[in-house]
Amino acid sequence: MTASSVTSPPEPPVVDDEFDDDGGGWWSDSPGWARAVLAGGLVLILLLVGGLVGGLVGQRTATTYGPAAGSVDVGFLQDMSVHHRQAIQMAVWERSNTTDPALRQTAFDIESSQTQQLGMMQGWLQLWEQPTETAPGQYMAWMGMPMASMPGMASEADLQRFRASTGQPLDVAFLQLMLRHHQGGLSMMQAAAAQASVPAVRTLAQSMVATQTAEAQTMTQMLAARGAAPLPMN
Repeated sequence: MTASSVTSPPEPPVVDDEFDDDGGGWWSDSPGWARAVLAGGLVLILLLVGGLVGGLVGQRTATTYGPAAGSVDVGFLQDMSVHHRQAIQMAVWERSNTTDPALRQTAFDIESSQTQQLGMMQGWLQLWEQPTETAPGQYMAWMGMPMASMPGMASEADLQRFRASTGQPLDVAFLQLMLRHHQGGLSMMQAAAAQASVPAVRTLAQSMVATQTAEAQTMTQMLAARGAAPLPMN
């Protein structure tokens, strides 16, 4: 093989280096007005991106921390948490002390449903960094009518009479107190179902209205079957 028959490797491509050490290239060669326009455009883009990111962060913060104190959502959850706690206490006592299977089942159903709902309400309030209960004397302030006590709540004397009872008087006392309790909370549930800003809170309130209305009808029938009448609203 002769030297002339050997194929030489291809030459590397010629690179036109516009960015030389002397600061040349398209940027330095461009007129001053062109560089100003480009710089201004970059600043505008950065401002737009910053505004978009800021808006997204603000939206996430509002979503994370939820409604403000005094809103329908927060006030309803705080008041209804107090309301539910008393209902659960009465239901637990009835379930543990009644000898009537029908009353034991009714008490268990109320205890179970309201315990679950109470957990949801307390979780939302903690997530939104709000107090989990209403300040004394401010019940129903979110409805424009601050009160020292909510309608339907049993007094300490009511609870002592209930716990001191046995047999059918115990069952009648439970039905009377729980029926009035359900009826007293209805206006709050209906207001939240119509006015709450958070869809999940509206859904929960609507579920409470449906469940407790059905339970109230059942308890009214149970009272009648035992020769007793509902209590007047307090």
